[in-house]
Amino acid sequence: MSLAAPSSLLKVEEIQGRGRGMVASQPLKAGQVILRDSPILLYSALPFTTQSLTSSSASASCFCDHCFKTLSPSLQQDSSSSAVLCPSCYHYRFCSSSCLSKALNSSHCSWVCQALSRLQANSLLLEQPLERQVQARFLIAAYSLANMSPSNFQMLLSLQGSPDDATIAAAQFLHPLISSLCSLALISPQNGFSLELTSALLSKDKLNAFGIMQPFSEGDEQRSVRAYGIYPYASFFNHDCLPNACRFDYVDTNPPDDSHNTDIIIRMIHDVPQGREICLSYFPVNENYSSRQKRLIEDYGFTCNCDRCNVESNWSDNDSIEDNAEDEEEVMDEDQYENMAASDTDDNPNGDNNDFPHAYFFLKYMCDRTNCWGTLAPLPPQGDTPSNVMECNVCGKLKSDDDFDVDKGEDEVPMED
Repeated sequence: MSLAAPSSLLKVEEIQGRGRGMVASQPLKAGQVILRDSPILLYSALPFTTQSLTSSSASASCFCDHCFKTLSPSLQQDSSSSAVLCPSCYHYRFCSSSCLSKALNSSHCSWVCQALSRLQANSLLLEQPLERQVQARFLIAAYSLANMSPSNFQMLLSLQGSPDDATIAAAQFLHPLISSLCSLALISPQNGFSLELTSALLSKDKLNAFGIMQPFSEGDEQRSVRAYGIYPYASFFNHDCLPNACRFDYVDTNPPDDSHNTDIIIRMIHDVPQGREICLSYFPVNENYSSRQKRLIEDYGFTCNCDRCNVESNWSDNDSIEDNAEDEEEVMDEDQYENMAASDTDDNPNGDNNDFPHAYFFLKYMCDRTNCWGTLAPLPPQGDTPSNVMECNVCGKLKSDDDFDVDKGEDEVPMED
């Protein structure tokens, strides 16, 4: 099954050495929304717990288990709020009776409820690291998708990703657990439930899952993931360490009962001409060369040869990718980037200095809020008029494009299409 381009703005093309990618089918403007994508499946990133939420000692999730919005303080503290608990297992909490109703007919249907309940009682799985437990959650969601939406299941299988040693090993552990949970009669026989299929699914998940992050806080140096989602069209965007587009989500800021609060929006960072590949960065742009290459080869199976990497690979402190790199070398300090950027733009405002040609990107497009490291993109243009206000895709901070140091004081803002 092949996916057509999601809009007239983009087209899917085979790109030499990079596989499938998204290319601009017409000139694109800074701030322009080029994609709004809904997940075909979502699953929690939290470990299993053996206690039900009716237990006063239970460590409850502070997120809705269907839409993954942050629960109101009253719902987080009131474990007896049976109106928003799954009436069968009492392990899963929802932000409203409406969300519960939707979940019981989709993400937390009877089969999923039974399967998750049995996994929570499986001592062998509970001894496994978080990554393996989350993979089990993904497989339950994926096999449920096979029954509830065969077309979306085939879409999942059409995404990039082939089994490697790691996914095969995970499948060999998880497949027997999944097959023994409860009757798999609900899973369509034509999908060929097998170890091979489980391996294939895990490989699709590894390369294509997008993390839905926990709310930003300046006090947290590293944000955790609340959930993962498979976004079929967004998965076509390739990586670049100097992206020309970035992803926004508004999980907690969209109106109540908005069924699209887990959608992701891809917005242009700056103008690009027709025919240019549109790329995202798969992680914060402040990471240094060694850290970026290590993550890309381990998580995605490729080495990056973008313009930025070609420059930084010649720097003396990036001679090799070492597993025992010191923590302080994992990211490049923002002040270091700004000092280099300031020097570069003083000498050459066009930012084409051979030693650091991309310095201007960090001065203009990287958020300077403490522990944020987000990417800034203009708000969507109003008609033909471009916006001079930049928004951070992590903390939501607004910043004037005319004056990089102006902080509008907004932590989060809703998206305006």
